[in-house]
Amino acid sequence: MTIKPDYSQSVPAALGKVHFIGIGGSGMSGIARMLMNSGHKVTGSDVRESNNITELRKLGAVINIGHDANNLGDCDTVVVTSALWPTNPEYVLAQELKLPILHRSQALKYLTEGKKLISVAGAHGKTTSTGMVVTGLRALGEDPSFVNGGVIAAYGSSAESGSSELFVIEADESDGSFLHYRTAVALITNVDPDHLDHYGSLENFEAEFARFASSATDFVVISSDDPGAVRVTSSIKDKRVIRFGLASDSEVRLSHVDATGPQVSFSISYEGNDYSATLQVAGEHNAINAAGAFGVLVGLGFEPEAVLAAIATFGGTERRFELHGEFRGVKVFDDFAHHPTEVTAALKGARAVVGEGRLITVFQPHLYSRTRLFAKEFAEALSASDEVVVLDIYAAREDPEPGVTGALIADAFSEQNRMHYVPNWDDVAKVAAELAKPGDFIVTMGCGDVYRQVPGILKALEN
Repeated sequence: MTIKPDYSQSVPAALGKVHFIGIGGSGMSGIARMLMNSGHKVTGSDVRESNNITELRKLGAVINIGHDANNLGDCDTVVVTSALWPTNPEYVLAQELKLPILHRSQALKYLTEGKKLISVAGAHGKTTSTGMVVTGLRALGEDPSFVNGGVIAAYGSSAESGSSELFVIEADESDGSFLHYRTAVALITNVDPDHLDHYGSLENFEAEFARFASSATDFVVISSDDPGAVRVTSSIKDKRVIRFGLASDSEVRLSHVDATGPQVSFSISYEGNDYSATLQVAGEHNAINAAGAFGVLVGLGFEPEAVLAAIATFGGTERRFELHGEFRGVKVFDDFAHHPTEVTAALKGARAVVGEGRLITVFQPHLYSRTRLFAKEFAEALSASDEVVVLDIYAAREDPEPGVTGALIADAFSEQNRMHYVPNWDDVAKVAAELAKPGDFIVTMGCGDVYRQVPGILKALEN
């Protein structure tokens, strides 16, 4: 099993030269970029090359592929994630040398000290909502710092240092680390059940979100539609709360949502006035995300009409229904969705764009525990596709569980003639390409490494 975050480790006043074990992820690479911007020397390691690693090297980071104790060099501080195995040779040596070993959330907290922190949390929608808040602030004339869980397309980056007091982060709830920030404004997109392997029960999961909300010093923006969020809202005392969603009693009420095309349009009612907008991205879920971002920005004091116009300039984030190419009239997209609710929303948005074509989803389950708990829900969500290719599980931080494979989802699918379980990685591209006809969309989906199938699928289509 992977390591547990040790928050008892005090953060040094000066981090010195910082080494990141697993530097390639969106969160880790963003923090590394921010530390480099503030003058720190950064080294790191990861299991494979990536665009994030390439960009960090351009900035001067020294990064090795493969984990080896020698990679530590003469670093002063080590930064790790919860996905790290305790036998990692760099981690083992750092312990032996008694170096400060910080969880990535501690390093991020170090960067946010002295700033007015806007923390975006939720089982899904965090990355897009964070991107909308950042884009909105910039369009309104602010220059916030930010660390997001994905690259904001317009900026080509998941993290940047700004000159204003505002700092926007995607706050990770998967291991409870979102509780360790000094949050001024909390945006909770939803409290849909997830990460129950860590929390043990739905009650514990929701209790941590209630603690997160209650710790916000200024105000809370929270979904009025999600049942878990509604329960969390009832526990928030003596705090300004702005609820957003379709519910009639929402402070930010969403209505007239038209998600039938490649750009979603909608109206928002706020303090007795109505405002309308059309986003550059598709899907009702993005209208909901925009309503949450709207709540944050009007809560900060910006004018509602200007806020909605600013949010409408958001152009998306990478790995959120991102087009990668087209051959034989078949377009190939990639999407990060990895929870049943996310899969449903992503496919609903894709369906609005594909028109007369068919949707072929290449889905990689993420985590053994999530697959075991939600196999039936995944099968139901994926049924919105015309054809489904299911891979085996991306384990991430978990040990294998006997009998838990992608077959659990495949076997729960109601129409087996549309389901294709392909456990062999090398066979996936060929199977997906052979299913496709001109006008179809192929969407690789999941938060593991399924995106690595995209070049192979494009090549198989070309051939």
